[in-house]
Amino acid sequence: MASTAQAKDLASAIGWTPPENWPARSRAECKAILTAPGMRFEMEEVDIRGVPTRVWKNAPPNLRAIALLGQTHGEREFMIYQGERVTYDAWFRAVATLAHEFQSLGVEKGDRVALAMRNLPEWPVVFFAAVTIGAICVPLNAWWTGGELAYGLANSGTKLLVCDEERWERIAELRGECPALETVLVTRHEGDLDGASRLEDLIGTPTAYKDLPSRALPEVEILPEDDATIFYTSGTTGKPKGALGTHRNLCTNIMSSGFGAACAVLRRGEEIPAPQPKTTLTVIPLFHVTACSAGLMGSIAAGNTLIFMYRWDPVEAFQIIEREKVNSTGGVPTIAWQLLEHPERKNYDLSSIEAIAYGGAPAAPELVRKIREEFGALPGNGWGMTETMATVTGHSSEDYLNRPDSCGPPVAVADLKIMSEDGTRELPTGEIGELWARGPMVVKGYWNNPEATAETFIDGWVRTGDLARLDEEGWCYIADRAKDMIIRGGENIYSSEVENVLYDHPAVTDAALVGIPHQQLGEEPAAVVHLAPGTSASEAELQEWVAARLAKFKVPVKIAFSNETLPRNANGKILKKELSSFF
Repeated sequence: MASTAQAKDLASAIGWTPPENWPARSRAECKAILTAPGMRFEMEEVDIRGVPTRVWKNAPPNLRAIALLGQTHGEREFMIYQGERVTYDAWFRAVATLAHEFQSLGVEKGDRVALAMRNLPEWPVVFFAAVTIGAICVPLNAWWTGGELAYGLANSGTKLLVCDEERWERIAELRGECPALETVLVTRHEGDLDGASRLEDLIGTPTAYKDLPSRALPEVEILPEDDATIFYTSGTTGKPKGALGTHRNLCTNIMSSGFGAACAVLRRGEEIPAPQPKTTLTVIPLFHVTACSAGLMGSIAAGNTLIFMYRWDPVEAFQIIEREKVNSTGGVPTIAWQLLEHPERKNYDLSSIEAIAYGGAPAAPELVRKIREEFGALPGNGWGMTETMATVTGHSSEDYLNRPDSCGPPVAVADLKIMSEDGTRELPTGEIGELWARGPMVVKGYWNNPEATAETFIDGWVRTGDLARLDEEGWCYIADRAKDMIIRGGENIYSSEVENVLYDHPAVTDAALVGIPHQQLGEEPAAVVHLAPGTSASEAELQEWVAARLAKFKVPVKIAFSNETLPRNANGKILKKELSSFF
């Protein structure tokens, strides 16, 4: 068990000593103040699928309400992408117009509308046009290959797809594998389209959204527990699983993030200020729950300005931060490391940065220290997963500096517990076991996968597969992640998926994927293989084999060859810890 003294030692090691008057209030006192009757973060208990659950009483009831809240920000800039600037009013005009167009194309409540594109101004338009009429939006990983995208479309039973030119080029020849797909709308496509239509023919280009007529959203009744999204997460079988999220799931994050920020202020002994819109550089893909649920929803509620990039480039990011006076950025530790260590950083005025937050990958305490020292900004971290629609714990400001090895305490509506490996016994404080989480952010289950749902979701709790411990004050410390999962710069890579592709190579008879440390990315995938006698294959050949079948981020950066079959335990499972000597 890590003691409070040990935590203080680690805080001191990164160069931070708490001020004498900090914390002015305990976490319990802050929670009592913020959640008191009549306060913004008041809670109530509701029944969710037969489980009594604490929820935010004042959370928006559905994503339709969030869209209407965004409309109230009027002429404030919502999105900036290269030379394109879109106000909240213009965005809402496009959302309402496209929502009516979706209905005219036969999209009804419960139908799946897939979204496959990079971070473009069109992305939040399509997303809200779908969910405000009760359709289920399916944000697909834009890094996926054509085969992976086709699987997501077929598995979800998508009726209508909106994609950009790059994704259409991957999907077009595989459309026959998606029997439910009736309509495809493509944006930013210069050539002829065969079997698809242009999104611009329905709503115009982003710079012209302001000229669309002002219209109301279609009238559709949407309840908090109605289905809203399917976000795909890799499964241990090698096939992605669709996490079925509700309107309440995504609306919960708005309040959870606000609660964390308010708690940090009270811990300083300060009064909670009136909310002020911020400018955020959004560099992680919106098809991740971190960017969509934890980022986009709260930004619309607050009236923040979001800046998108064609692709991540540190120097371009510096230019944007200086020009647009960006207040916050981050997403994954990779981004923070690159901002800190790039030699061009000193050539730009980055003084507008107030916070750099991240999640999705392990972060070294050293990163916490450098963010504070080099930027003068407050770091932020948190823990969640696709199955929790992002945020379950929040960790920021002085609390993060004080416990730099923690992912924070659970938000007020969430519960955590540490369970034995077999799931039958809750472990005492300080012991490491499997982390289970509960709260209104936990998704319904996996789309059309009752077996996996039953294994993972139990009486309102989600079995995370992560190994963790809780300290005496409820702070969570992740000891290890889900077995066989590698997190490369925020992207989840399940070993079995890559191993299955390697096994398909005619020369490979044994294969194992492991994570090797990387300062910026957290870790990268590497493989150890054993070849059949009399066969041959090079590292480059096997890397090309994987690259032709899976997204680039899943390709092993190193492949080592073992003369013997890989070591296994009595049950036949490969002992991956013994493979570290290969790297």
